[in-house]
Amino acid sequence: MVYLAGNRNFIIDGDKEKIYQVLDNLLCNAFKFTKGLQCAPITIITKKYDYNDVIIVSVKDTGTGIDKEILPKLFTKFATKSEAGTGLGLYISKNIIKAHNGKIWAENNLDGKGAIFSFTLPISQ
Repeated sequence: MVYLAGNRNFIIDGDKEKIYQVLDNLLCNAFKFTKGLQCAPITIITKKYDYNDVIIVSVKDTGTGIDKEILPKLFTKFATKSEAGTGLGLYISKNIIKAHNGKIWAENNLDGKGAIFSFTLPISQ
């Protein structure tokens, strides 16, 4: 079980090491693509909407953003524009989240600076 704290506590049935692996991958990617940028904050956001039984976890950075060429295949095997890395991290993350009955997606920030990667996980009843 994973406990997510905020205004309320949420319990998620899942493998905490696998969920940690997803968060670690998203944070490492955010750090990698903001490297060398001054004052480049990385934010972790959790949300729970009253109308559904999922928690949304997002990692938002202000780095280089997602290359338009890679965006459509972002969560597939070996999809990368990075000089370091295999292009498997997001593919593995997608499969972990899917195995937990969640969804994962990414988009560039509206202001053109950086990207936001989000995933959902069902909340235990």
